[in-house]
Amino acid sequence: MAKINRSACGNPQQVHCASMKVPTFLNSWVVRLCVVGALVAASTTCSTLRTDYVKKPTEATKPTVSSPATRKVEAQVDANGDQSGFRLLVTGPNALMSRIALADKAQHSIDLQYYIYFNDATGRLLSQRLLAAADRGVRVRMLLDDIGIVEEDKLLDALDAHPNIEVRLFNPFRFRHRSMLSKAGQFLLEGRRLNRRMHNKAYIVDGAQAIVGGRNIGDAYFDVGDEMFFRDLDALIIGPVVRQISTSFDEYWNDDSAFPVKAWSGKDATPEQLAEMRIELGKDAREFNQSAYAEALAWELPEGPSAEQAGGWYWGRARLIADVPEKVDPDEKKDAPRIDQKIVPLLIGAKQQILLISPYMIPSDSGVTMLGSMVKRGVEIHILTNSLAATDEPAVHAGYEAHRLDLLQGGVDLYEFRPIDGKEAESSAGTSSGSSLHTKAMVIDHNTVFIGSMNFDPRSRYLNTEMGVVAESPALAAAMEAYFASATKPEKSYHVTLEPVRPGSDRKVVRWRGTTNGKSVEYRHDPDTSIWKRMKVKMMRTLPIEGLL
Repeated sequence: MAKINRSACGNPQQVHCASMKVPTFLNSWVVRLCVVGALVAASTTCSTLRTDYVKKPTEATKPTVSSPATRKVEAQVDANGDQSGFRLLVTGPNALMSRIALADKAQHSIDLQYYIYFNDATGRLLSQRLLAAADRGVRVRMLLDDIGIVEEDKLLDALDAHPNIEVRLFNPFRFRHRSMLSKAGQFLLEGRRLNRRMHNKAYIVDGAQAIVGGRNIGDAYFDVGDEMFFRDLDALIIGPVVRQISTSFDEYWNDDSAFPVKAWSGKDATPEQLAEMRIELGKDAREFNQSAYAEALAWELPEGPSAEQAGGWYWGRARLIADVPEKVDPDEKKDAPRIDQKIVPLLIGAKQQILLISPYMIPSDSGVTMLGSMVKRGVEIHILTNSLAATDEPAVHAGYEAHRLDLLQGGVDLYEFRPIDGKEAESSAGTSSGSSLHTKAMVIDHNTVFIGSMNFDPRSRYLNTEMGVVAESPALAAAMEAYFASATKPEKSYHVTLEPVRPGSDRKVVRWRGTTNGKSVEYRHDPDTSIWKRMKVKMMRTLPIEGLL
């Protein structure tokens, strides 16, 4: 059983990368190395984690008014007292360019915390802007979950070679061999730990502005390229809640589970390698600037991205709700409540209406009962999730399907997001299918809004760490209700209902209704899917894996 040993971190001036404990029969590093080496036939080339590496704790910078951008933000925050301001980043281009604009205007610090950071066009574009900010003296801290690192090591190592950039990987694999076979072998050794991931998503600039939501860093999240993409949502945030987001980042950054990329055996990246990467990233950025995407972006955002526009904020009192980093340790005694234990009271307290958006929706039997009881006392509950055709995780859909009939019988109003291009999504580990819904949000009683990283499934509740912001703002709630209404239009989502199997019959069956090419359509099985895919999901429902989904 793998465990992070936290007792090694008593010195407040420096933190030793803690040792990891494993079962007695695998207690020898030689034995473990042989096991993984046998699986990948390349053990001699694997970098191994240096558990004696010393890392220095750092903290977020305090907001400093030292530029036109920060003065503008400060003036608006001061005018709204203890409230925080929100802007919804609905489109991919807006979300991408808001991040770029914030990086370009940063004066002191940029902190990034992501589950996935791809080495693709958008990942390299953002990296180039982060590097430019570091050249200006901005401190950049990048905290990434290690599960999605495949072809990113060279990029991250080179960035880390910059004196103003530090990259850390959260809950990492012990051996830095990125093949699927190597990772599978390491899961055999330390699955209880490695199955728990940091799913948080935050982007904080100068301690004054933050972006929180569902997007990772990668082409599929920003509508870039020829592949399909996600429909996702972020919020750009200013005001008091940004400090809470920064504090949460620091907790993860300084936690024993966060390891600097220098903490693996082998040579660290050199200034020469950073120089080579700088040239590569500069070339990629120029090519991106000449792309059709950039040309379309110039027409779509003639007044600049949301991060630069004046006015237009939704104001309200807000607070961060987040898991503690210790959640990834399966043996840690956890006194702090999980994020779902903070969200459930919000749901139970609803008096009129709940709008819930979750791409992966597995409510559990108790969740179905809770929602059904709320419907009985007069609360309208509307849920949007992925259809089988749109999801990139059929196994998760099997978990949802097991509860779908009960949800409908309990009076819950269900919508399933349709594939953007009408084609079935294909699952690809760690990547998006592109035709999927990816937003994680809810609106309660036309006033309370949650936007964050948490799906409504067992993995988010019990295994992954999650975060999100809760705001009390009727104006923001109205904007989110408009987002929900747009996403559930019959040409974008199927309305899932219970209908009599025949007129006058008491027996009811599930039906899907929508609009295609302006005409109403109805389906008696999951639309836009093959019989083979539906059969696979039926088989998955028989497996006792819901707690892992």
